[in-house]
Amino acid sequence: MIELIKIIGSALGGIILGVIIGFWSRKRIVESQFDSIKNYSKKIINEAHQKAKTIKKEASLKAKDTFYQMRVEFEKETKEKREQLQGQEKRLFKKEENLHRKIEQQEEKERRIGKKERNIEHLEENIKKKNGEYESLVIAQRQELERVAGISAKEAKELLIHSMEAESKHDAAKLIRRIETEAREEADRKANEIIALAVKRYAGEYVTEKTVSVVNLPNEEMKGRIIGREGRNIRAIEAATGIDVIIDDTPEAVILSGFNPVRRQVAKISLERLIEDGRIHPARIEEVVEKVNKEIEASIKEAGEQATFDVGVHGINNELVKLIGRLKYRSSYAQNVLQHSKEVSFICGVMASELGLNVKQAKRAGLLHDIGKAVDHEVEGPHAIIGADLAKKYGESKEVVHALAAHHEEVPPSTQLAVLVQASDTLSGARPGARQEMLESYVKRLQELEQIALSFNGVSKSFAIQAGREIRIMVEGKAVNDDQSFVLCKDIAKKIEKELTYPGQIKVTVIRETRAVEYAK
Repeated sequence: MIELIKIIGSALGGIILGVIIGFWSRKRIVESQFDSIKNYSKKIINEAHQKAKTIKKEASLKAKDTFYQMRVEFEKETKEKREQLQGQEKRLFKKEENLHRKIEQQEEKERRIGKKERNIEHLEENIKKKNGEYESLVIAQRQELERVAGISAKEAKELLIHSMEAESKHDAAKLIRRIETEAREEADRKANEIIALAVKRYAGEYVTEKTVSVVNLPNEEMKGRIIGREGRNIRAIEAATGIDVIIDDTPEAVILSGFNPVRRQVAKISLERLIEDGRIHPARIEEVVEKVNKEIEASIKEAGEQATFDVGVHGINNELVKLIGRLKYRSSYAQNVLQHSKEVSFICGVMASELGLNVKQAKRAGLLHDIGKAVDHEVEGPHAIIGADLAKKYGESKEVVHALAAHHEEVPPSTQLAVLVQASDTLSGARPGARQEMLESYVKRLQELEQIALSFNGVSKSFAIQAGREIRIMVEGKAVNDDQSFVLCKDIAKKIEKELTYPGQIKVTVIRETRAVEYAK
């Protein structure tokens, strides 16, 4: 037991001794690590101090450099500002000197003006004094003249005015005749300007009335369907017909615009059928337009054949027959050209029969006289010349070709047939009511024309002729001489322009009748 205790005691002593030795050795190790860490920390701190000094030094150098640059720029700006201020100061001094000089000049002008005003006042006083002396002399001389002449100043004045008035009227009439002669000589030069101005004034109204067709729509939604997705339908219609389709704010309506009346009619009928059908897409549009084109061509040919049958003219080339049919869709002054051509043909035939000329040829020329209007929107030039070229191309006789070319005097008429066609065309166009003119207004205009002419002194009779396009006035030979008749003609024309409204122009002709009567005894 005691040995066990000794063994245990010796074991415990060894353990305790080992623990003490381990603790001491551990302490030595920790102390050595702490010293190494402390030394390393001191080294890092020293390096940080050195780096901080370097950064501080660099920052100081950079700050000095920046300050130097700013100082240089400030001095440069200051120098420039100083130079600008000095320049402005010099300009101000110069302006001030100029202003002082102008003030001195103005004062000098005022002094001269004041001197001139005093001189003018002095002159005015002298003029007043001389005027008084002049008036006294005039009164004395007038009294002496009245005593010598035996008439008063008033009577002499009236006599002088009367003689001067008569002489002035005579001179004015001569001057008017001379001016009118010169005006006629310059007419050709002025004609182009006047025609151009008239065309310019009439063009807008003509285009609006004659080149536009309107298609009514069942509702406003139809406009969107006509346009189509991204505008493909409206582009297809315009490409197929050659007519512009205008969709604007006009309620329930679409406008078709184009110079070709046949194409415009095709576009109108096609669009109406598409609206009625409801199927509006590019393929359907092309199909309908093609079908309507064929129908219109057939109706054109049928209209031409019917016109030739109605007037009794045969053997006309098929192409000319088609062109005659196209006149069905053409109008002139709101008169249908096909109906007008048929009227001219009938009138021309009647007159040719009365004169013993070739009736068939006269009717043929009358029917074809406006054939150029069927293509005048496609071919440049007057429709009479275009028609003559077409007639010549398709085998018409020289007489017919000349009559077509001369019916508006683009070519001087040289045959009886040409004169007949010209007269028949005028008669058909001048017929009351032919060109949308009411009979009542037509008759009223004729009466007003004659009344205006009769309202002038010296007029004995007046006659409105040529469907109101001309008025002929008979004047008394004793009351109106040759020179005064020109003045009277101009006065009547001015009064007509002022008081009447009429299409075109009215020709005023004054006729002075001189009768010599003597009795044989």
